[in-house]
Amino acid sequence: MPKAPEASEPAPEKKRKRGRPSRIDLDTIVAVARRILQEEGVAALSMRRVAKEVGTTPMALYHHVRDKDELLMLTLAGTADSVPRPELPDDPRERMLAVSVHMHGTLARMPWVVEVLSLGDLTDKGALWMVEEIIDCCLARGLTQAQAVAAYRTIWHCVYGDLVFRQAMARRAEEPDRKRHFPDLLDDADAEELPHMTALAGRWLELTAAFDMPTQLAAVIDGLLRAGERD
Repeated sequence: MPKAPEASEPAPEKKRKRGRPSRIDLDTIVAVARRILQEEGVAALSMRRVAKEVGTTPMALYHHVRDKDELLMLTLAGTADSVPRPELPDDPRERMLAVSVHMHGTLARMPWVVEVLSLGDLTDKGALWMVEEIIDCCLARGLTQAQAVAAYRTIWHCVYGDLVFRQAMARRAEEPDRKRHFPDLLDDADAEELPHMTALAGRWLELTAAFDMPTQLAAVIDGLLRAGERD
């Protein structure tokens, strides 16, 4: 009588390999870091957080990126070039204004970049053409190198300060139950010490809403360029 075939034994389960994390590449690391910055801001970004999201360890991440500053620099790289450069006029004053307005408009579309730049000496090398143009315009109008650098810094402070303020107001506007303190805190009792502010309180929001950055940058630039005319 033929022997019945034995039941086949189940194949042994393959054991999962442990130890070495999956291979990662720099592009993936930078993409994850940029997404965190865009969605949650600088405070949420850490080497540990990025390592976790790309499926590796912080130690493995340091084989690709030296530190958090280098990671931030890599996330900035190419952001300026993602916005087409404007056609620039030949006149130094008009060119200076066009570059300054372009700078403001570009950063307004990328709030996370403004936050990264607030950390200090981090920048996108591709954005330095704007600095070069502004300094060149100043020199062409007779400013010294020191005056040209000071003029650029003044313009940058205007641009950066406006963007930071806009971001802060946008965040506060998302709080529907928030009490608005200024200018509502002003009343007739303040008229003696703050006569102009008190008189303007009722129109303050209307007037500030009409603020036009290109117009104000033009006024700032005209004042800065007069320094070259006086010398």
